[in-house]
Amino acid sequence: MFFESWNGIIRVLVVGGAAYLALVLMLRISGQRTLTKLNAFDLVVTVALGSVLATVMLSKSVPLAEGILALAVLIFLQFAITWLSVRSSAVSRMIKSEPALVFSDGVFLENAMKRERLTKDEVRAAIRSSGTAKPDAISAVILETDGSLSVVKRPEQPNLAGVPRTEGL
Repeated sequence: MFFESWNGIIRVLVVGGAAYLALVLMLRISGQRTLTKLNAFDLVVTVALGSVLATVMLSKSVPLAEGILALAVLIFLQFAITWLSVRSSAVSRMIKSEPALVFSDGVFLENAMKRERLTKDEVRAAIRSSGTAKPDAISAVILETDGSLSVVKRPEQPNLAGVPRTEGL
């Protein structure tokens, strides 16, 4: 249960190391887009790559060459889809979601939040994370295509005609 043989351990070290190096090399060749912030499509590809890598490392029934080919196929398909999405708005719409406005000028946009499955507490947490305690100081909160929440603060109001404000009068 804890140890079967040295052959298995050596296989994981050799095959795992080779498969990992092949994956890193293929990711570098495929370009920076493969390593950017993840949208849903990229997340699926990343999970699939991890699954293939783990299978190649741990399954004696999958030869290294087949595992590297599986990694290459996934990276090629991801490259092809992203290449097409840059050149075709139809493909882009198919694989990427649009940003969604979920809070605007002090008002939670309930329908948008329901559609995106967000709670008010999650939006409030994003507002606090932006360093702002009051929702009144926020112009908008946007759910981005990668699932992050962007907070757009209201611009600071300048002092009236350059005259400093006096407190406590």
